[in-house]
Amino acid sequence: MALVNVDKKNHVLLIGLNRPEKMNAMNRAMYHEIAAAYYQLQNDPELRVAVMYAEGDHFTSGLQLDDWAGVFANGKGIEPGEGELDPFDITGDSLTKPVVFAAQGICFTCGVEMMLNTDIRVAAKGTRFAQLEVKRGIFACGGATIRLQREIGWGNAQRYLLTGDEWTAEQAYQWGLIQELVEPGEQLNKAMEIAEKIAKAAPLGVQGSLKSSKIAVSEGQEAAKERMFPELRPVMASEDVKEGIQSFLERREAVFKGK
Repeated sequence: MALVNVDKKNHVLLIGLNRPEKMNAMNRAMYHEIAAAYYQLQNDPELRVAVMYAEGDHFTSGLQLDDWAGVFANGKGIEPGEGELDPFDITGDSLTKPVVFAAQGICFTCGVEMMLNTDIRVAAKGTRFAQLEVKRGIFACGGATIRLQREIGWGNAQRYLLTGDEWTAEQAYQWGLIQELVEPGEQLNKAMEIAEKIAKAAPLGVQGSLKSSKIAVSEGQEAAKERMFPELRPVMASEDVKEGIQSFLERREAVFKGK
């Protein structure tokens, strides 16, 4: 049985962790299956957005450390293989299509770090988050030390990075770390609802918005400003722009093709 369920639903790619008997603990095989799904999202022109979720009661208990010890000791870090994209992607520039994240139960360590590399987050009430690395003798190396303070503020981030304490979905919602807080069992439905709205929007517009936002975060506002109109120019020549104007004039829903 696959460790990750991958399924296409129209323009949406569903990526589902599928090791519930181990609380979806991520071993190296699961990592590479997720990385292959991210590559599929980026390179399939029919796909416009992904939803990441997990089977069972929990999103993930974290990394299976005994399987990863040698990787962490190599001094190079986690490396995706051919036909894969890193789902942690600390630089944040390899994926140009959005990912919606849906969590439940416990979402620890690598689960938080994958969440931080997604764009819109949904969690069920009662979900618990944690970066447990300092309790295991290491420190977070999947991007949490780079991204978490940006998301929730310096003090909040260090409060949990340095102690390994848990925080709740309700806290995460207050901080803005998650955007939707739903009843248990509804997290995937809400994530799909959001993803389907994104899939109906103009793909070039969505990808341009995401890229410009990532440039602003990683390279600064001036870099994003400098590249904004050069990036917009080919989009303005697309068929989708004509469709957007025509559908507005005809008072109908636009049908975009990503061209």
